[in-house]
Amino acid sequence: MTVSKVYYTDFRAHLGEGLPTKLKRLLYAAGIKQIDMDNKFAAIKMHFGEMGNLSFLRPNYAKAVADVVKELGGHPFLTDCNTLYPGSRKNALEHLYCAWENGFTPMTVGCPVLIGDGLKGTDDIEVPVAGGEYIKKAKIGHAIMDADVFISLTHFKGHEMTGFGGAIKNIGMGCGSRAGKKEQHSNGKPFISQGECRGCKQCMRECANNGLEFDEQTEKMSVNLNNCVGCGRCVGACNFDAIEFQNDAATKELNCRMAEYTKAVVDGRPNFHISLVVDVSPNCDCHPENDAPILPNIGMFASFDPLALDQACVDACLKAAPLPNSQLSDNYGHEHFCDHHDHFENTTPNSEYKTCLAHAEKIGLGSREYELIFMK
Repeated sequence: MTVSKVYYTDFRAHLGEGLPTKLKRLLYAAGIKQIDMDNKFAAIKMHFGEMGNLSFLRPNYAKAVADVVKELGGHPFLTDCNTLYPGSRKNALEHLYCAWENGFTPMTVGCPVLIGDGLKGTDDIEVPVAGGEYIKKAKIGHAIMDADVFISLTHFKGHEMTGFGGAIKNIGMGCGSRAGKKEQHSNGKPFISQGECRGCKQCMRECANNGLEFDEQTEKMSVNLNNCVGCGRCVGACNFDAIEFQNDAATKELNCRMAEYTKAVVDGRPNFHISLVVDVSPNCDCHPENDAPILPNIGMFASFDPLALDQACVDACLKAAPLPNSQLSDNYGHEHFCDHHDHFENTTPNSEYKTCLAHAEKIGLGSREYELIFMK
Protein backbone atom coordinates (compact mmCIF):
# COMPACT_ATOMS: atom_id res chain seq x y z
CA MET A 1 0.00 0.00 0.00
CA THR A 2 1.27 3.48 -0.88
CA VAL A 3 2.31 5.62 2.05
CA SER A 4 1.43 9.29 1.57
CA LYS A 5 3.38 12.19 2.99
CA VAL A 6 1.63 14.62 5.33
CA TYR A 7 3.50 17.72 6.46
CA TYR A 8 2.73 19.27 9.80
CA THR A 9 3.68 22.27 11.91
CA ASP A 10 2.40 23.59 15.21
CA PHE A 11 1.02 27.02 16.05
CA ARG A 12 4.18 28.25 17.71
CA ALA A 13 5.27 31.51 16.10
CA HIS A 14 8.69 33.01 16.70
CA LEU A 15 9.37 36.72 16.82
CA GLY A 16 9.38 38.14 13.31
CA GLU A 17 7.25 35.39 11.75
CA GLY A 18 3.47 35.24 11.99
CA LEU A 19 1.30 32.18 11.41
CA PRO A 20 0.31 33.12 7.82
CA THR A 21 4.00 33.23 6.90
CA LYS A 22 4.56 29.91 8.64
CA LEU A 23 1.65 28.44 6.68
CA LYS A 24 3.28 29.57 3.44
CA ARG A 25 6.50 27.85 4.48
CA LEU A 26 4.54 24.68 5.18
CA LEU A 27 3.02 24.71 1.69
CA TYR A 28 6.43 25.01 0.08
CA ALA A 29 7.85 22.29 2.34
CA ALA A 30 4.97 19.99 1.37
CA GLY A 31 5.83 20.42 -2.31
CA ILE A 32 3.19 22.72 -3.71
CA LYS A 33 5.81 23.99 -6.18
CA GLN A 34 5.47 20.65 -7.98
CA ILE A 35 2.16 21.90 -9.40
CA ASP A 36 2.40 23.89 -12.62
CA MET A 37 0.52 27.06 -11.69
CA ASP A 38 1.79 29.18 -14.57
CA ASN A 39 -1.18 31.18 -15.88
CA LYS A 40 -3.56 28.57 -14.44
CA PHE A 41 -6.86 29.19 -12.65
CA ALA A 42 -6.66 27.79 -9.10
CA ALA A 43 -9.81 27.21 -7.05
CA ILE A 44 -9.21 27.48 -3.30
CA LYS A 45 -12.18 25.73 -1.69
CA MET A 46 -12.97 26.82 1.84
CA HIS A 47 -15.88 27.57 4.18
CA PHE A 48 -16.63 31.26 4.74
CA GLY A 49 -18.58 30.60 7.94
CA GLU A 50 -22.28 31.04 8.58
CA MET A 51 -23.40 34.44 9.80
CA GLY A 52 -23.02 34.51 13.56
CA ASN A 53 -20.37 31.78 13.64
CA LEU A 54 -16.89 32.80 14.81
CA SER A 55 -14.91 29.54 14.62
CA PHE A 56 -14.28 29.54 10.84
CA LEU A 57 -10.74 30.08 9.54
CA ARG A 58 -9.52 33.66 9.57
CA PRO A 59 -9.13 35.33 6.15
CA ASN A 60 -5.40 35.75 6.88
CA TYR A 61 -4.87 32.04 6.24
CA ALA A 62 -6.74 32.23 2.94
CA LYS A 63 -4.58 35.15 1.85
CA ALA A 64 -1.43 33.16 2.62
CA VAL A 65 -2.59 30.35 0.32
CA ALA A 66 -3.64 32.79 -2.43
CA ASP A 67 -0.29 34.54 -2.17
CA VAL A 68 1.57 31.26 -2.72
CA VAL A 69 -0.52 30.53 -5.82
CA LYS A 70 0.28 33.99 -7.19
CA GLU A 71 3.97 33.58 -6.38
CA LEU A 72 3.91 30.44 -8.53
CA GLY A 73 2.27 32.29 -11.43
CA GLY A 74 -1.33 31.17 -10.91
CA HIS A 75 -4.66 32.99 -10.75
CA PRO A 76 -6.35 32.05 -7.46
CA PHE A 77 -9.94 32.52 -6.38
CA LEU A 78 -11.71 31.53 -3.17
CA THR A 79 -14.85 29.50 -3.64
CA ASP A 80 -17.64 27.58 -1.98
CA CYS A 81 -21.05 26.36 -3.15
CA ASN A 82 -24.46 27.39 -1.87
CA THR A 83 -26.10 25.55 1.00
CA LEU A 84 -29.10 23.27 0.77
CA TYR A 85 -30.60 24.51 4.04
CA PRO A 86 -32.06 28.00 4.59
CA GLY A 87 -29.45 30.32 6.07
CA SER A 88 -27.09 33.11 5.08
CA ARG A 89 -25.49 31.22 2.18
CA LYS A 90 -28.32 29.64 0.17
CA ASN A 91 -27.80 31.84 -2.92
CA ALA A 92 -24.78 33.63 -4.32
CA LEU A 93 -25.82 37.13 -3.25
CA GLU A 94 -26.46 36.21 0.38
CA HIS A 95 -23.40 33.96 0.33
CA LEU A 96 -21.15 36.79 -0.82
CA TYR A 97 -22.57 39.24 1.73
CA CYS A 98 -21.93 36.63 4.42
CA ALA A 99 -18.37 36.06 3.18
CA TRP A 100 -17.71 39.81 3.08
CA GLU A 101 -19.06 40.34 6.59
CA ASN A 102 -16.85 37.51 7.84
CA GLY A 103 -13.83 39.23 6.30
CA PHE A 104 -13.40 37.49 2.94
CA THR A 105 -13.13 40.25 0.34
CA PRO A 106 -10.74 40.66 -2.62
CA MET A 107 -8.89 43.33 -0.66
CA THR A 108 -8.40 41.18 2.45
CA VAL A 109 -7.54 37.87 0.76
CA GLY A 110 -5.84 39.20 -2.37
CA CYS A 111 -8.01 37.40 -4.91
CA PRO A 112 -11.64 37.22 -6.12
CA VAL A 113 -14.35 35.35 -4.23
CA LEU A 114 -16.64 33.27 -6.50
CA ILE A 115 -19.63 31.11 -5.60
CA GLY A 116 -19.03 27.83 -7.38
CA ASP A 117 -22.58 26.85 -8.30
CA GLY A 118 -23.92 30.23 -9.38
CA LEU A 119 -26.67 32.55 -8.30
CA LYS A 120 -29.25 30.00 -7.16
CA GLY A 121 -27.08 26.93 -6.74
CA THR A 122 -28.19 25.46 -10.05
CA ASP A 123 -25.03 26.10 -12.10
CA ASP A 124 -23.50 22.65 -11.83
CA ILE A 125 -21.95 20.02 -14.06
CA GLU A 126 -22.24 16.24 -13.84
CA VAL A 127 -18.84 14.67 -13.23
CA PRO A 128 -18.33 10.88 -13.51
CA VAL A 129 -17.18 9.11 -10.33
CA ALA A 130 -14.58 6.47 -11.22
CA GLY A 131 -15.40 3.40 -9.16
CA GLY A 132 -18.44 5.01 -7.57
CA GLU A 133 -20.79 2.61 -5.81
CA TYR A 134 -23.38 5.14 -4.65
CA ILE A 135 -22.86 8.00 -7.11
CA LYS A 136 -22.24 7.55 -10.82
CA LYS A 137 -22.23 11.25 -11.72
CA ALA A 138 -21.65 13.92 -9.11
CA LYS A 139 -23.25 17.35 -9.43
CA ILE A 140 -20.37 19.77 -8.85
CA GLY A 141 -20.33 23.58 -8.98
CA HIS A 142 -19.37 24.62 -12.51
CA ALA A 143 -16.75 27.20 -11.57
CA ILE A 144 -14.93 24.67 -9.42
CA MET A 145 -14.68 22.16 -12.24
CA ASP A 146 -13.59 24.89 -14.67
CA ALA A 147 -10.48 25.56 -12.56
CA ASP A 148 -7.18 24.08 -13.75
CA VAL A 149 -5.90 23.46 -10.22
CA PHE A 150 -7.89 22.54 -7.11
CA ILE A 151 -6.77 23.42 -3.57
CA SER A 152 -8.75 22.74 -0.40
CA LEU A 153 -8.27 24.87 2.70
CA THR A 154 -10.11 23.22 5.56
CA HIS A 155 -11.04 24.14 9.10
CA PHE A 156 -10.79 20.77 10.83
CA LYS A 157 -13.44 20.57 13.56
CA GLY A 158 -16.17 18.35 14.96
CA HIS A 159 -19.43 17.62 13.16
CA GLU A 160 -22.80 16.57 14.50
CA MET A 161 -23.36 13.90 11.82
CA THR A 162 -20.03 12.89 10.31
CA GLY A 163 -17.96 13.05 13.51
CA PHE A 164 -15.57 15.61 12.13
CA GLY A 165 -15.45 18.01 9.22
CA GLY A 166 -12.15 17.59 7.41
CA ALA A 167 -10.82 17.78 3.87
CA ILE A 168 -13.19 15.15 2.45
CA LYS A 169 -16.24 16.92 3.83
CA ASN A 170 -14.96 20.34 2.74
CA ILE A 171 -14.47 19.01 -0.79
CA GLY A 172 -17.23 16.41 -1.24
CA MET A 173 -20.12 18.17 0.45
CA GLY A 174 -18.80 21.68 -0.08
CA CYS A 175 -18.26 21.40 -3.84
CA GLY A 176 -21.64 19.82 -4.49
CA SER A 177 -24.27 22.14 -5.91
CA ARG A 178 -27.54 22.43 -4.03
CA ALA A 179 -28.77 19.42 -6.03
CA GLY A 180 -25.51 17.64 -5.25
CA LYS A 181 -25.87 18.28 -1.54
CA LYS A 182 -29.40 16.94 -1.71
CA GLU A 183 -28.14 13.80 -3.45
CA GLN A 184 -25.67 13.18 -0.64
CA HIS A 185 -28.02 14.01 2.23
CA SER A 186 -31.36 12.58 1.19
CA ASN A 187 -32.92 9.45 -0.29
CA GLY A 188 -36.33 11.07 -0.58
CA LYS A 189 -38.38 13.40 -2.72
CA PRO A 190 -39.30 17.01 -2.00
CA PHE A 191 -42.24 18.36 -0.06
CA ILE A 192 -43.66 21.83 -0.76
CA SER A 193 -45.02 23.81 2.16
CA GLN A 194 -48.28 25.32 0.96
CA GLY A 195 -48.00 28.09 3.53
CA GLU A 196 -44.61 29.19 2.25
CA CYS A 197 -45.27 28.70 -1.50
CA ARG A 198 -45.87 32.00 -3.33
CA GLY A 199 -46.98 30.44 -6.60
CA CYS A 200 -44.16 32.11 -8.53
CA LYS A 201 -43.48 28.98 -10.67
CA GLN A 202 -39.71 29.50 -10.54
CA CYS A 203 -39.25 25.88 -9.45
CA MET A 204 -41.26 24.59 -12.42
CA ARG A 205 -38.81 26.26 -14.82
CA GLU A 206 -36.00 24.16 -13.36
CA CYS A 207 -37.83 20.81 -13.39
CA ALA A 208 -36.99 18.62 -16.40
CA ASN A 209 -39.18 15.68 -15.42
CA ASN A 210 -42.72 17.08 -15.06
CA GLY A 211 -42.32 16.53 -11.33
CA LEU A 212 -44.21 19.67 -10.32
CA GLU A 213 -47.88 20.60 -10.71
CA PHE A 214 -49.43 24.05 -10.31
CA ASP A 215 -52.97 24.41 -8.97
CA GLU A 216 -54.55 27.41 -10.71
CA GLN A 217 -57.27 27.70 -8.06
CA THR A 218 -55.03 27.81 -4.99
CA GLU A 219 -52.06 29.27 -6.92
CA LYS A 220 -49.79 26.80 -5.14
CA MET A 221 -47.24 24.27 -6.37
CA SER A 222 -47.17 20.60 -5.41
CA VAL A 223 -44.99 17.59 -6.22
CA ASN A 224 -46.04 14.86 -8.63
CA LEU A 225 -44.43 11.92 -6.84
CA ASN A 226 -44.82 9.65 -9.86
CA ASN A 227 -42.73 11.88 -12.10
CA CYS A 228 -40.31 13.44 -9.56
CA VAL A 229 -36.84 11.92 -9.65
CA GLY A 230 -35.62 13.71 -6.51
CA CYS A 231 -32.88 15.65 -8.30
CA GLY A 232 -33.20 18.69 -6.00
CA ARG A 233 -33.00 21.42 -8.63
CA CYS A 234 -36.32 22.86 -7.49
CA VAL A 235 -34.78 23.58 -4.08
CA GLY A 236 -32.26 25.94 -5.60
CA ALA A 237 -34.93 27.67 -7.65
CA CYS A 238 -37.15 28.55 -4.69
CA ASN A 239 -36.41 31.94 -3.14
CA PHE A 240 -38.88 31.42 -0.30
CA ASP A 241 -37.59 28.20 1.33
CA ALA A 242 -40.89 26.47 0.55
CA ILE A 243 -39.32 23.21 -0.67
CA GLU A 244 -37.78 20.66 1.68
CA PHE A 245 -36.55 17.08 1.51
CA GLN A 246 -37.40 14.28 3.88
CA ASN A 247 -36.03 10.76 4.42
CA ASP A 248 -32.46 11.72 5.31
CA ALA A 249 -29.77 9.28 4.23
CA ALA A 250 -28.16 7.17 6.95
CA THR A 251 -24.79 8.48 8.10
CA LYS A 252 -22.94 5.55 6.48
CA GLU A 253 -24.47 6.32 3.09
CA LEU A 254 -23.82 10.03 3.55
CA ASN A 255 -20.16 9.32 4.33
CA CYS A 256 -19.74 7.11 1.28
CA ARG A 257 -21.43 9.56 -1.07
CA MET A 258 -19.31 12.38 0.32
CA ALA A 259 -16.12 10.41 -0.40
CA GLU A 260 -17.29 9.70 -3.94
CA TYR A 261 -18.10 13.37 -4.55
CA THR A 262 -14.60 14.22 -3.37
CA LYS A 263 -13.12 11.79 -5.88
CA ALA A 264 -15.12 13.41 -8.67
CA VAL A 265 -13.68 16.83 -7.76
CA VAL A 266 -10.00 15.89 -7.57
CA ASP A 267 -9.66 13.19 -10.24
CA GLY A 268 -7.68 14.11 -13.33
CA ARG A 269 -6.19 17.46 -12.33
CA PRO A 270 -3.53 18.83 -9.96
CA ASN A 271 -4.81 19.10 -6.40
CA PHE A 272 -3.37 20.01 -3.00
CA HIS A 273 -4.90 20.04 0.47
CA ILE A 274 -4.44 22.00 3.69
CA SER A 275 -6.15 21.48 7.05
CA LEU A 276 -5.86 23.66 10.14
CA VAL A 277 -6.77 21.98 13.42
CA VAL A 278 -7.67 25.14 15.30
CA ASP A 279 -10.77 26.28 17.22
CA VAL A 280 -12.03 22.69 17.13
CA SER A 281 -15.71 23.42 17.67
CA PRO A 282 -18.02 20.42 18.26
CA ASN A 283 -20.27 21.32 15.31
CA CYS A 284 -19.97 22.46 11.70
CA ASP A 285 -19.21 26.04 10.72
CA CYS A 286 -22.60 25.98 8.98
CA HIS A 287 -24.18 26.73 12.36
CA PRO A 288 -25.06 30.39 13.03
CA GLU A 289 -23.20 30.00 16.34
CA ASN A 290 -20.26 28.04 17.70
CA ASP A 291 -19.61 26.32 21.00
CA ALA A 292 -16.30 26.31 22.90
CA PRO A 293 -13.52 24.17 21.38
CA ILE A 294 -13.45 20.53 22.49
CA LEU A 295 -9.70 20.15 21.87
CA PRO A 296 -6.66 22.44 21.97
CA ASN A 297 -5.22 24.03 18.83
CA ILE A 298 -2.97 21.35 17.35
CA GLY A 299 -1.42 22.57 14.12
CA MET A 300 -1.43 23.04 10.37
CA PHE A 301 -1.27 20.04 8.00
CA ALA A 302 -0.69 19.81 4.22
CA SER A 303 -0.61 16.95 1.70
CA PHE A 304 -1.34 15.96 -1.87
CA ASP A 305 -3.57 13.20 -0.43
CA PRO A 306 -6.87 14.38 1.14
CA LEU A 307 -7.53 11.00 2.78
CA ALA A 308 -4.10 10.78 4.40
CA LEU A 309 -4.58 14.38 5.53
CA ASP A 310 -7.89 13.57 7.26
CA GLN A 311 -6.42 10.46 8.86
CA ALA A 312 -3.41 12.40 10.18
CA CYS A 313 -5.65 15.12 11.63
CA VAL A 314 -7.90 12.53 13.30
CA ASP A 315 -4.93 10.73 14.80
CA ALA A 316 -3.49 14.00 16.14
CA CYS A 317 -6.85 14.93 17.67
CA LEU A 318 -7.30 11.55 19.35
CA LYS A 319 -3.91 11.97 21.06
CA ALA A 320 -4.90 15.37 22.48
CA ALA A 321 -6.48 15.92 25.88
CA PRO A 322 -10.09 17.24 25.91
CA LEU A 323 -10.56 20.84 26.98
CA PRO A 324 -12.55 21.60 30.13
CA ASN A 325 -15.86 23.44 29.93
CA SER A 326 -16.67 22.02 26.50
CA GLN A 327 -19.37 19.76 25.07
CA LEU A 328 -16.88 16.90 25.18
CA SER A 329 -15.90 17.38 28.82
CA ASP A 330 -19.55 17.88 29.81
CA ASN A 331 -20.44 14.52 28.24
CA TYR A 332 -17.91 12.75 30.46
CA GLY A 333 -19.92 13.90 33.46
CA HIS A 334 -23.27 12.51 32.29
CA GLU A 335 -24.70 9.71 34.39
CA HIS A 336 -25.10 7.26 31.49
CA PHE A 337 -21.96 8.26 29.58
CA CYS A 338 -20.51 5.47 27.43
CA ASP A 339 -16.83 5.97 26.57
CA HIS A 340 -16.21 5.26 22.88
CA HIS A 341 -12.49 6.01 23.35
CA ASP A 342 -12.86 8.52 20.54
CA HIS A 343 -13.13 12.28 21.09
CA PHE A 344 -15.48 12.84 18.16
CA GLU A 345 -17.89 10.03 19.00
CA ASN A 346 -17.77 11.01 22.67
CA THR A 347 -18.69 14.57 21.69
CA THR A 348 -21.63 13.49 19.51
CA PRO A 349 -22.41 9.81 20.15
CA ASN A 350 -24.74 9.54 17.15
CA SER A 351 -22.04 10.66 14.74
CA GLU A 352 -19.75 8.33 12.79
CA TYR A 353 -16.75 8.91 10.51
CA LYS A 354 -14.88 5.63 10.08
CA THR A 355 -17.00 4.50 7.12
CA CYS A 356 -16.02 7.68 5.24
CA LEU A 357 -12.30 6.98 5.61
CA ALA A 358 -12.71 3.30 4.78
CA HIS A 359 -14.81 3.96 1.68
CA ALA A 360 -12.48 6.72 0.48
CA GLU A 361 -9.60 4.24 0.59
CA LYS A 362 -11.68 1.55 -1.11
CA ILE A 363 -12.49 3.73 -4.13
CA GLY A 364 -8.90 4.93 -4.52
CA LEU A 365 -9.23 8.47 -3.23
CA GLY A 366 -5.98 8.14 -1.30
CA SER A 367 -4.22 6.20 1.42
CA ARG A 368 -4.84 5.99 5.16
CA GLU A 369 -1.17 5.08 5.61
CA TYR A 370 0.98 8.17 5.90
CA GLU A 371 4.35 9.51 6.93
CA LEU A 372 4.04 12.55 9.17
CA ILE A 373 6.83 15.06 8.54
CA PHE A 374 7.25 17.86 11.08
CA MET A 375 8.35 21.33 10.01
CA LYS A 376 9.66 23.70 12.68
